[in-house]
Amino acid sequence: MSSRLAKPNLLAAPAVIWLVAFMVLPCLLIFVYAFFERGLYGGIDYNFTFENFRRVADPLYGGILLHSARIALTATIFAILIAYPAAYAIARSPRTWQPVLLFFAVLPFWSNYLIRTYAWIVLLNREGLLNNLLRKLGYDGEPLSLLYTEGAVITGLVYNYLPFVILAIYSVLSKLNPELVEASRDLGAGPVRTFWRVTLPLTLPGVAAGGVFVFVLSIGNFVTPALLGGGRFQMVGNLVYDQFLTANDWPFGAALGMVLIAIMVILLMIQARATARASGERRGVREDV
Repeated sequence: MSSRLAKPNLLAAPAVIWLVAFMVLPCLLIFVYAFFERGLYGGIDYNFTFENFRRVADPLYGGILLHSARIALTATIFAILIAYPAAYAIARSPRTWQPVLLFFAVLPFWSNYLIRTYAWIVLLNREGLLNNLLRKLGYDGEPLSLLYTEGAVITGLVYNYLPFVILAIYSVLSKLNPELVEASRDLGAGPVRTFWRVTLPLTLPGVAAGGVFVFVLSIGNFVTPALLGGGRFQMVGNLVYDQFLTANDWPFGAALGMVLIAIMVILLMIQARATARASGERRGVREDV
């Protein structure tokens, strides 16, 4: 019996060691730094304090956090609205076509994140492809200021994280029992009612997983706001970056990082609870059928 348990543990050991070394320990280090003071010339003074967390609650930084959360939530909503129809179409397409369609869905991942973001600069600037296209279509006004706006930041976030949401929703849709949909239609429900009462509730775990993924990555992102926002839109990720690499205030940057980690953990707990609840409801539906 012990040998049977030892084999899975040995197989899992490299992954556990990797996670502890490159995720758990760095997070613990950041957690510890958050309770110390900034040195006179940067670095860390090892004097215990809660001042860094009091600064996080300051209206100035609280406003940046709320602004970041609003942008991340907007990007999450748009990503879900775009990804769900795409994932639904892939899941309902013939089996032979599904791998091809999934390949095109994740094709942007074959290029570097920075390259994908810089591509939007080419598209959105005043002399970019979109403004040139508008001129060819007859628009003769001033070039539209599409770059360095909040909309450009949201567009970049949605584009870069959309494949994750498509894959998360597709994985749930592909496992959905088609007999449930057929039973709903046999009982007199139309396509719209079947979607709202059967398909959508059973696929909410995938929606929640993709949504949490986009929100967590977006609220801590600093590359996209810096490039597509032109530094005009300060987000928490940019603030953390500046504290570590510009202001040399590592303890305050660590406190901000801990806030982001706390948000991530809370959202993941909510998503896990919702998934467990949906799985229980799915089992109940199968038993009823």
